[in-house]
Amino acid sequence: MLFLSSASAVAQYARIRGTVKDAATSSALPEVEVFVQKTNYTTQTDADGNFDFIPQVPPGSYTLVLRKSGYLSLTIPVNLIPDQELVLEYLPLEIDLAEANEQITIISLSDVQLNDDNEQRDNAVSGLLGATNDVFSNAAAFDFSSTFFRPRGLDSKYSRVLINGLVLNKFNTGRPQWSNWGGLNDVMRNREFSMGLTASDYSFGAPAGTLHFNMHASSYRPGGRISYATANRTYTGRVMASYNSGVTASNWAYSVLVSRRFGPEGAIDGTFYDANSLFFAAEKILSETHCINLSFLYTPNRRGRSTALTQEVIDLKGYTYNPNWGFQNNEARNARVRAIKEPLVLLSHHWQLGKQASLQTNLGYQWGTTKNSRIDYTGSTLVSNPNGQEHFVGGARNPAPNYYQNLPSYFLRYPNPSAVQYQQAYLAEQEFRNDGQLDWQALYEANETAVRSGLNTIYAIQQDVNQDQLFTGNIRYKAQMSEHFDINFGVYGSALQSAHYAELDDLLGGNVWLDIDSFAEDDNTTGGDLAQSDLQNRNRLVQPGDRYKYNYGIAARQIGTFAQLEATYNHLDFYAALSAEQTSYQREGYYENGYYPGALSLGKSAPVRFTSLGAKAGITYKFNSKHFALLNAGFLEQPPGFNTVFTNARQRNAILENPQSERLIDLDASYIYRGSDLKLRLTGYLLNFTQGSEVSYFYTQSMQTPLIDQGNALVQESTTHIARQNLGLEFGASYSILPTLTLKAAAAFGQNMYTQNPQVYYTTTLAETAIRFGDGSVKLKNYHVAGGPERAYQLGFDYRDPDFWWLGASVNRFSNAYVDVSYLRRSGAFSSDYDGQAFNDYTAKVAQELLKQEQLDAYYLVNIVGGKSWRVKSYTVGFFGLLNNALNTRYKTGGFEDSRIGDYRSLLEERARDTPLFGNRYFLGYGATFYLNFYVRF
Repeated sequence: MLFLSSASAVAQYARIRGTVKDAATSSALPEVEVFVQKTNYTTQTDADGNFDFIPQVPPGSYTLVLRKSGYLSLTIPVNLIPDQELVLEYLPLEIDLAEANEQITIISLSDVQLNDDNEQRDNAVSGLLGATNDVFSNAAAFDFSSTFFRPRGLDSKYSRVLINGLVLNKFNTGRPQWSNWGGLNDVMRNREFSMGLTASDYSFGAPAGTLHFNMHASSYRPGGRISYATANRTYTGRVMASYNSGVTASNWAYSVLVSRRFGPEGAIDGTFYDANSLFFAAEKILSETHCINLSFLYTPNRRGRSTALTQEVIDLKGYTYNPNWGFQNNEARNARVRAIKEPLVLLSHHWQLGKQASLQTNLGYQWGTTKNSRIDYTGSTLVSNPNGQEHFVGGARNPAPNYYQNLPSYFLRYPNPSAVQYQQAYLAEQEFRNDGQLDWQALYEANETAVRSGLNTIYAIQQDVNQDQLFTGNIRYKAQMSEHFDINFGVYGSALQSAHYAELDDLLGGNVWLDIDSFAEDDNTTGGDLAQSDLQNRNRLVQPGDRYKYNYGIAARQIGTFAQLEATYNHLDFYAALSAEQTSYQREGYYENGYYPGALSLGKSAPVRFTSLGAKAGITYKFNSKHFALLNAGFLEQPPGFNTVFTNARQRNAILENPQSERLIDLDASYIYRGSDLKLRLTGYLLNFTQGSEVSYFYTQSMQTPLIDQGNALVQESTTHIARQNLGLEFGASYSILPTLTLKAAAAFGQNMYTQNPQVYYTTTLAETAIRFGDGSVKLKNYHVAGGPERAYQLGFDYRDPDFWWLGASVNRFSNAYVDVSYLRRSGAFSSDYDGQAFNDYTAKVAQELLKQEQLDAYYLVNIVGGKSWRVKSYTVGFFGLLNNALNTRYKTGGFEDSRIGDYRSLLEERARDTPLFGNRYFLGYGATFYLNFYVRF
């Protein structure tokens, strides 16, 4: 009886299978999502475009939905009869030209925004959000990102970026390096973004979200594309060609892309752009259950860089001024150039373990260099007296044209300037207004004069080089355990060997360079030892291509695991995940530094290890097909990058005192409405950070301790126990007033604050021990955390005509951006004189005014985007363009206080001046910029 009952039950199910193809080319479409609406039955097409529902579906009337990115969804009513098979032999999917063009726009915008010239701007996370269809996320991706707005106030080190299952965030900073895949737009459209700590198939996740790029050859739609773009932001031209074979009759697939981006100058003066990109992928489908893919990415690029400016410089030279370049032989030359060459090879194996489970194995190897150039103006010559005592002569003033001693304010720094000083200020102003660029000819002439006098080179170009070798891999198992439960489990590991050194690049007409520290405070008993970069090679003479100044390696290791459970019911979905990770760093010094002899600088440091745990869970309640409520909560720990762990890695093995992983509590709740015309999301979030740490480097005149003569020192500032809180709301809504016209609105309302006073200490070559002021704290509580505007609002529309043209525009308002505060000014050094005693004229009320954090002005930006495409036989021809900041608004996106001066009396003197000597430095937004792209797809 039991046997007959089971047989009868099986007979009450029906089988659905079919084949999905491209309507234009009739080629098979893999990875099409196929699901039965209002049920949990779902599957995906294989490499041949075939799908088969197992387990089988109960009889009845249903709606079958087929969905794939870049194609119009197909909806089919089906009637399933018990014990019968429904075979859908040919299901054609039409290309969604409007969506395809929108995807092109998103990727292109992200590429422009995230390959910017300033390191601080590289921290933006908005570009991740272009992979979603959420209204707020789309606004943040390309309307808000031009202001370097950070969703939820998060730096990109709190995100995870993966390609073919492998995390590619850098060990030194924790951030993804976007230029490693810049210019590969056409092969980066298969992407999946998990917002915040929501469930991700590829990793445990991260507070700023997880973005995964699928770059397997079989995942691309067959065909090719050729495009040309012109712009005026970072590059002026881009040409790109790509071709995807699809899965051939021999079960091979390949994809290839080449592109070039170029421009003598972007929106900022002197910022040239020279980048090439190459991508190749080949995939072999070995059987119905096994396939293997090899991908290769190589995107070498060089960019001229700009810098933050004071208000005095902005008033004299404008918003596009860049002091890093000047003319040499009538050609513009930038002294600060960033060059990156880091090829990446990825190998992936997919094993389908039946219909409900799969095992993915990924391996990656990345190698290459990152170089940042700058002018070294410390060239010296060794001189010995008759007694054999050594001393050094040489060195020069900073040749930067915006150096404070070149500006009018320097000559008017006294309370009652004389007539001569006014004249000097006027001459300096005229010189700076009329020129104000780097004088390459003067550098060459100075070196030639030194050589004629029997001296060594004074000026040279130095390259700060990072040379990495990264091995990474993971294994991920995913299975559908039952009708309601899915499990995802992964283990991963990475090993990095990183070399860091200075390389002499160009002697600028000189002869040889003496490798010593010309700022060393030697006395007669040391014999010049303090000045030595390497005591094992005293007074070394170097030529272009040689290493000098500093030379060390970092070995970084990481191993971890995560497990995730997802459940799906008619009205309730939930997930839960756990993670554990161990990270270790070790420095090895190859030079024995004069200030830190023996094991203090030479050889291996003690290893530093971090164990980081994470847990998260989320629930979605589905009131009906339109109303949803979501709640996510998580706790995680994130280790600092090795740039923070080693406080002065260029010279010594010193480690941050009591290094700890940063702890983060992440909470968010959302209400979502998805109607036929109206769609909206409202989210509230709370992010609480503790145990954070930072290391900064700067020259100051306010190291207020008897250990430092007159307070002048180059210091390392190590800050620990940083606690912050990000609190806010996100809102996005769209309403289709016509089938072709949609109105949209978005808003971000945040507040990012320090919640307690962290600890800070200073180290310098001029003191043997760490320096602390007062109780060792820095008074940061209730100051804002800098990082773009905290509040952003948008109103706009999108029009998409059935004849494949579209137009969109938006008005955006930004406010509540703050300048990053100086920790030194808010330490005990602020109220102390050089002898360590408190200032006798200190007034708390005046001090409060001096330490008030600057809030930047609010501003509006108008953005316009549009395009048109045509179908010509089997070709698609089209263009799209965008105009950002159409009204050419000039604005500041952020900035920081200068720690050159950080004590009460010095700041009083600054405030008394009409123009401060060391005013706040600002990052500036672009004026009106455009991007225009033409393409042919076949």
